[in-house]
Amino acid sequence: MSLYSTYTVPQNSQLLHRLEHLHSRGFIYRDVKPENCCVGRASRGRADLVHLVDFGLAKEYLDPDTGDHVPFAEGKCLAGTVRYMSINAHRGIEQTRRDDLEALGKSRQSST
Repeated sequence: MSLYSTYTVPQNSQLLHRLEHLHSRGFIYRDVKPENCCVGRASRGRADLVHLVDFGLAKEYLDPDTGDHVPFAEGKCLAGTVRYMSINAHRGIEQTRRDDLEALGKSRQSST
């Protein structure tokens, strides 16, 4: 059974908010998958809390000096888990926020 199959609507909403927060800080996650989502400890009363882990592939999508979005680029290497990657990531197009959201949808869809 997948971890996602036990998630409730509020927990799925938390994942979306976690990505939104990361994006608001100028980063993209690039590795959204069920294995990178952890549920809080029931012994501490936090079983309803969802965490994102493993930020090893996270990358800035905004230039820290100018605040400009990274330029469009093709021919990029794959980064992330192939099963959950966006179509554009498979095509070698520079990943951005939309790719995190597409991967979230794919990871959710694959558990049903």
